[in-house]
Amino acid sequence: MELLKVEHVSKIYGAKETQVKALDDVSFTVEKGEFVAIVGPSGSGKSTLLHILGGVDRPTSGQIILDGNAMYQMDEDGLAIFRRRQIGRQSIYEMKERELTAFRRREIGQIYQFYNLIPVLNVKENITLPLLLDQRKVNEDYFQKLVQQLGLQDRLNYLPNQLSGGQQQRVSICRAIMASPAVVLADEPTGNLDRKNSEEIVGLLKQLHREQKQTLIMITHDESIALQADRILQIEDGKIVKDEVIRR
Repeated sequence: MELLKVEHVSKIYGAKETQVKALDDVSFTVEKGEFVAIVGPSGSGKSTLLHILGGVDRPTSGQIILDGNAMYQMDEDGLAIFRRRQIGRQSIYEMKERELTAFRRREIGQIYQFYNLIPVLNVKENITLPLLLDQRKVNEDYFQKLVQQLGLQDRLNYLPNQLSGGQQQRVSICRAIMASPAVVLADEPTGNLDRKNSEEIVGLLKQLHREQKQTLIMITHDESIALQADRILQIEDGKIVKDEVIRR
């Protein structure tokens, strides 16, 4: 079942002589429960694409549809339109920022290269923060299952600076999936880790993807990691030049 649809998305920065086209008419779909790796050289548009998929940045043209809901869509005048479940069309510039933030918090899990944990909050507080901000009750059974699975059960009262890099990334993963988002976006999740920790983190992501049928889109420079995905999208100069299903 199709979960995510990217239709003719372009992103242009600057104007006239300084204009840079970061994405150039990108289109693809992602099935529910699919694990997709996005690869390409530095400056190819990978991070720009992930930021747009995550609702952090806006496309210059085209639209992103997540689970049947248009996140971003450009009208004839180049005005960004945000549409959510049968609420109708509304200018993103007229919509309250907290509503956009709530949408991202509920529907999209984010895993970053440098973890982005809140330094003054302990592990449990970091993991449950998105739910608490949304005034949603924490499912303690699910929380305990996740922290056990990620090996964090003995670190719940630790602050981020008391953890290793691998442990901090585990907290980031747990936080990303705690709210059961429609899709998890991972931006070089192993880029700040050594080989051993990288292999452990990728193994955990694959396990969560497999057991929870979690849709996962990951940027990586590591070919060995990309080959563990269900599918690889290769981007060069803002265009998708290869879309390969991995056969096993």
